[in-house]
Amino acid sequence: MQRTLSGIFAVACLVAFTGLFGCGHETDESGEQTVRLTYSVFFPPTHIQCQMAEQWAEEIKHRTDGSVDITIYPAGTLSAADQCYSGVVSGISDIGMSCFAYTRGRFPLLEGIDLPLGYPNGLSATQIATKIAREFEPEELKDVKLLYIHAHGPGILASKQPVNSLEDMEGLQVRATGLSAKIVQNLGGVPVAMSQPETYEALQRGVVSATFCPVETLEGWKQGEVIDSITDTSVIGYTTSMFVVMNKASWNRLNEEQQRIIEEVSDEWIDKHGRAWDQADDSAMEFIRELNREVISLSSEEEQRWKDAVQPILQEYVTNTEQRGLPGKDFLDRLLELIEEHKTTVQ
Repeated sequence: MQRTLSGIFAVACLVAFTGLFGCGHETDESGEQTVRLTYSVFFPPTHIQCQMAEQWAEEIKHRTDGSVDITIYPAGTLSAADQCYSGVVSGISDIGMSCFAYTRGRFPLLEGIDLPLGYPNGLSATQIATKIAREFEPEELKDVKLLYIHAHGPGILASKQPVNSLEDMEGLQVRATGLSAKIVQNLGGVPVAMSQPETYEALQRGVVSATFCPVETLEGWKQGEVIDSITDTSVIGYTTSMFVVMNKASWNRLNEEQQRIIEEVSDEWIDKHGRAWDQADDSAMEFIRELNREVISLSSEEEQRWKDAVQPILQEYVTNTEQRGLPGKDFLDRLLELIEEHKTTVQ
């Protein structure tokens, strides 16, 4: 009897585990199977990008007549931001959204997307990131099904003192992490690594005098309250690209119609995510104006100096990728070509 009860308990645990952490199936009264999928999102539920993910899931459920039901796990509750991708590969979640940059070195070719290339806005960055990943089909994504990529608008410099030229960057302590730390160094500043939640107090107390960030951060994290000016450095505007990927086994369990619908909705959500980033940037700029913060535009000559200063970062990327047998130069050239095309459209 004890052995029987133990066996029943083990089976119950296995069923519960499968329902929570992997692709599961249920059959409704009509006999049609419902595929239940888990989706790990690193954004908190209040963030517009998490809300976009929820709308994406709802649209898929609607178009599949409920045969695909996706449950969102926001704020890294199912897998931490830096473990989201590996969590999809291993099946902890069926779908995942996080940043390529959170696992530096795992995506050597795709890291080129985040370079300081002068993205004009979030919509362009999102469209370009998805397009180039689909064109190159990098080996580093072979263990998942790529649905799409989205990316924020150009990173700018927000500071407690006006920055009008490269000379003003000399020795300036700037909150920056990952790639943006290299940008700060090449511009003559001193990068100080810290998370976004720490940045407000660091600026307020003078631990740092500036931060590199997308404009939306100044409102979303209220950092506009503790800076005095922003410098439009969009000429070297970097982005942070964010993947939406699916476990291959979970993808293969779907029928052809379900797969077609997910791809169809994903294609539509590329622009929706990009526009959401731009709307957040526009709202943040209005927030900055209400606070009467100074907005500094660089002269064309000064812009060229900043572009020249970050050029070694681009060269380093090409060298590192080519040494690994990856088409880094072709990838970067294509990125720059696409950015120029989008700048013409935006203007």
